[in-house]
Amino acid sequence: MTGHVPVLAREVIDALAIRPDGFYVDATFGRGGHSRLILERLSKKGRLIALDRDPAAIAAGRGFSDARLTLVKAPFSKLDVVLNDLGVDRVDGILLDIGVSSPQLDEAERGFSFRMDGPLDMRMDPESGIGAAEWIARADEGEMAEVIRNYGEERFARQIAHAIAAARKTSSIVTTGQLAQVVAGAVRKREPGQHPATRTFQAIRIYLNRELEELGSVLPVCVQRLKTGGRLAVISFHSLEDRIVKRFMRDEERGPELPRGLPVRANDKLPGRLRRIGKAIHASEEETLRNPRARSAVLRVAERTGARA
Repeated sequence: MTGHVPVLAREVIDALAIRPDGFYVDATFGRGGHSRLILERLSKKGRLIALDRDPAAIAAGRGFSDARLTLVKAPFSKLDVVLNDLGVDRVDGILLDIGVSSPQLDEAERGFSFRMDGPLDMRMDPESGIGAAEWIARADEGEMAEVIRNYGEERFARQIAHAIAAARKTSSIVTTGQLAQVVAGAVRKREPGQHPATRTFQAIRIYLNRELEELGSVLPVCVQRLKTGGRLAVISFHSLEDRIVKRFMRDEERGPELPRGLPVRANDKLPGRLRRIGKAIHASEEETLRNPRARSAVLRVAERTGARA
């Protein structure tokens, strides 16, 4: 196993309020940092199911020799299927650590980072879907602008898409360095300390891996699969993800929306299925100094109530 340090490790373990004999899910295994900490809190009767769609993460997970751990290669949107296949009904806690992992960013051949030149890929599962180079080669200028604007919140999306479309006419864009150079030439100004290609790389990665759609589909499943008193902990790294999580937990806490004008007493209103635990948690200054990636991490936690759908 690597020495990879998970983000907000202590905060996540505290948030899950782990019961020694409980059944937990780490839906984003990565290099197993959070999973290892969960296992340390479990007794011999406790169980942990871990999911990841990255073959490299699954390979790293083989270093765990723990009978309490079941590791499955699957995107977390397949959580319902995985639990059904394993004959599991309800669990005591679920962790989602959203987005790209540090090992993926640190390996140039994965094509996630503009800081190292490598093949332009960006797929979390290299065995599925199309890579970034293929998408850039076939997408029209309008589609590229829409993706960069919507998933990267990039104000220069139209100019970037135009520059990419022009550049690929003379040479195929197949490396991260090529794409970063094209984007840098199209962005007139950028926030201090941020590379001009940051938002574009983020946008293409999120789009190709359907990250927001994956998140939106798994959150309702998490609520359905939690036992009463079970905890859902979600770490996100940018505003698009955090917005989805925040709104979902808020809406689940409020309970079902009733038609306007319907004469219902306050006491008769159906309760929500989640109860939010505390406020959003951010990494400490000490952690961000050790791990700059933690700077943008936001942890939100909610507990399953006894209310039914």
